Amino acid sequence: MGFFSWIVFGALAGWLANVVVGGPDRRGGCLFSILIGVLGAALGGFVYRLATGTERSFEFDFPSFGVAILGSIVLLALLRLVRGSGRRDSRPPHQR
Repeated sequence: MGFFSWIVFGALAGWLANVVVGGPDRRGGCLFSILIGVLGAALGGFVYRLATGTERSFEFDFPSFGVAILGSIVLLALLRLVRGSGRRDSRPPHQR
């Protein structure tokens, strides 16, 4: 898959993962979605290879897209979990 295809593939996978995971800060921007999608596709491919013992060739097809979305969802959920655990709400209790 070419460089431009990875960007489009990553943007779509990252955007869908962002919609699925949701949350108050789900609008991370286009570059964030692309980064999450591309890294999530790599993570999904790694987990797929560990689980099945076979490599997944990432072409622009529905099975690869599903693996990329699942990897992106896992990555985004982990990032939100890590970011949320260290963040404190500085507003007074009556304003929350």
